[in-house]
Amino acid sequence: MPYPYVLLSAAVSLDGYLDDTTPERLLLSSPADFDRVDEVRASVDAILIGAGTIRADNPRLLVNSPERRAARVAAGQPPYPLKVTVSGSGELDARANFWHTGGAKALYTTDRGAERAHALGIAADVVPLGPALDWRRLLEHLHDVLGVRRLMVEGGGTVHTQLLRQGLADELQLVLAPLFVGDPDAPRLFGPGGYQGGRLRLVETRRIEDVVLHRYEPTAPGAGPLPAAADRHWLALACELAERCPPSRSAFSVGAVIVAADGTELARGHSREAGDPVVHAEEAALAKLDPADPRLPTATVYSSLEPCARRSSRPAPCARLVLDAGVRRVVTAWREPDTFVTGADGTGVLTAAGVDVLLLAEYEQRAKAPNRHLTRGDG
Repeated sequence: MPYPYVLLSAAVSLDGYLDDTTPERLLLSSPADFDRVDEVRASVDAILIGAGTIRADNPRLLVNSPERRAARVAAGQPPYPLKVTVSGSGELDARANFWHTGGAKALYTTDRGAERAHALGIAADVVPLGPALDWRRLLEHLHDVLGVRRLMVEGGGTVHTQLLRQGLADELQLVLAPLFVGDPDAPRLFGPGGYQGGRLRLVETRRIEDVVLHRYEPTAPGAGPLPAAADRHWLALACELAERCPPSRSAFSVGAVIVAADGTELARGHSREAGDPVVHAEEAALAKLDPADPRLPTATVYSSLEPCARRSSRPAPCARLVLDAGVRRVVTAWREPDTFVTGADGTGVLTAAGVDVLLLAEYEQRAKAPNRHLTRGDG
């Protein structure tokens, strides 16, 4: 199921702390950066914080600029994004600012936590997720039921850690403040261990008065049948590559990327690449790699269209090439229609051989876009 775009936002000291241990909150950002955060808040559908942040900071979590609120209303949105919190126990102060400022609120909790929250009179839409908190179910509910497409997560450290560990964060906006905390008892941004491997990709660095904003995207693919945020980034790239294909009336335009488990891009390709009129995207990408590359068995192939099961132009279809390369995971946006091959089922060929195949249908229209002249009336 599709999830919202999840943006983690935090400010830390040079030694990685979110706060110190004094009663007053440590202000790490500059005034200009607080205004930037307000701008980001105004751009999203919902803002999420953990219950610990409500207890420690008692935040209002508002869009402070009247002009930005007015712009939201003019665009048909409520003046404030939905405010969301997560608490397994449901033990929250019903008098906290969070519940009594801004617009709509939602509390995600467990079945037992929902009973406590109702008994305490929490002023929010209380959503039980079952016997335990489940981030994937939470994100699905936000997307499918509450219509959230962009979610800003402002902490605390436990929430950020859980989302990163499960590969559910699409972006990290990290502000580095020019000071040290140096107190081992102070809260840190991230907890130890258990993160999905690989380096993050730095997409922006910006000086804002005396602090520095770093924006990162994850690169490491998910594992097995569960999607990770990086899977969406790589599949979007495959769809972009499909748009580079020379046009054809007799073949699809497809893009493919092969990514190692640590997030390293190994190869990319697209249909009819380098003047070859019959080469397929996965074929073009795999041809650039040594078949004995030890990274292939744990790599993921991203293809805008599922690898073909049958073809007339070459002896081996792309599903067979993927299997011969030892790849055990494929992420695709679109199942092959019957335009050229009736009953095409590359996914079936791959899954029968034990390959995990993920279909991220939210990218189907992007995959179809360079093929509209071939699929009139399809979907």
